[in-house]
Amino acid sequence: MRIISRKPLKAFYQRPDCLDAKEPLEAWYHEVKKAKWRSWTDIKEKYASASILKGRRVVFNIGGNKYRLVVEINFPAQIVYIRFIGTHREYDQIDVEVI
Repeated sequence: MRIISRKPLKAFYQRPDCLDAKEPLEAWYHEVKKAKWRSWTDIKEKYASASILKGRRVVFNIGGNKYRLVVEINFPAQIVYIRFIGTHREYDQIDVEVI
C-alpha cells in the first residue's frame, strides 16, 4: 500500500505528550506499506480490533489503544490516506466521516 502521507504520523509522535507513539506508529507504517489489501477482510485478518466505518474509513487502535489512527483506503489504487491521528480525547471531538 502507498501511504499518503507519513508527515502527520511523525508530527504526532514528536509531540512532547505523545513520544511513546513513535514505535507503534512506525511499526504500523512499515506493516501497511508492505501490505496488499484487497478488501476489508484483509485488514481485519491482520488488525482484528480495527473498526471499519462509512466512507472507506478505518480506525486503528495504536499503542495499546492509547491513540487512534483514522485512514481512508482506496483498494483499487492501493492507497491509504491518513485522515487523523490523536489521543482518545482528540478522537472523541471529531467526526470521522467528515475528516
